[in-house]
Amino acid sequence: MTERQTTSAPDLLALESQVCFALAVASRRVIGLYRPLLEPMGLTHPQYLVMLALWQHEPLTVRELADLLSLESATLSPLLKRLEAIGYLTRPRRPDDERALQVALTPEGRELRDRAVEIPPAMMAKLQMDVEEVQELHQRLTDLIKRATDAS
Repeated sequence: MTERQTTSAPDLLALESQVCFALAVASRRVIGLYRPLLEPMGLTHPQYLVMLALWQHEPLTVRELADLLSLESATLSPLLKRLEAIGYLTRPRRPDDERALQVALTPEGRELRDRAVEIPPAMMAKLQMDVEEVQELHQRLTDLIKRATDAS
């Protein structure tokens, strides 16, 4: 570096420069903030995501649910079994296709939604973000997911 250069090129291998590191830490910390909100409902964060998808789109096949959540069926199956065991959903075979399981909410699973509506405002308060900030962050992350998907 010459005496005239006052700035150096960023270290592209510096930990604090890595998008993957920032995303991993942010993900762990934000999901950790959900834990005390979900525990009274008997849900883990992955189970909460399943319930969100079902509250919006039920009934769904396991394959449709896996696609919505970007999960493998093998990862999703234990979540569904646990949610079925605690009485929030059922997984009968589809009458028109015995190979497919139809995932549907029980009355208890539908009623849980009334308690869950408190979670987004509680999370915004914890993160000190308003609706516009959350929507902007969501849009940026959705765009990042699309770019990463397109790149693979």
